[in-house]
Amino acid sequence: MINVFLLAIHIIFIVFIFYKIKKKENLTSALLNLLLIIIIFTVGWSLISLILKIFISPQGLGKEFNRDTITFSLLTTVEFFFYKFYYSPYFHTEIQE
Repeated sequence: MINVFLLAIHIIFIVFIFYKIKKKENLTSALLNLLLIIIIFTVGWSLISLILKIFISPQGLGKEFNRDTITFSLLTTVEFFFYKFYYSPYFHTEIQE
C-alpha cells in the first residue's frame, strides 16, 4: 500500500512538471525533463537498493515495510529535496497587488 501511494506521488509529479514546462517553454523541453525524471528515478532506485542490501535484510521492518519499500521511501525523500531545488522556479508564484 505504501508503494502504491509513493508511485502515485511520482506519477502526479511527472504530469505536473510536464504540464508546467510545456506551458512555460515547449514540448521538447517538457519531454527532456520527463526523461530526466525517469532516469533519476531508475538510477536512484538501483543505487539506493544496492546500498540498503548491505544494511537491511529482505524482511525489512515488517510485512508492509520491507527492504523494497524502505528503498522506495528513501528514494522519494532524496528526490523531493533534489527536485525542490532543481524545479524551484516552477513552484514560485508572484503575488500581484
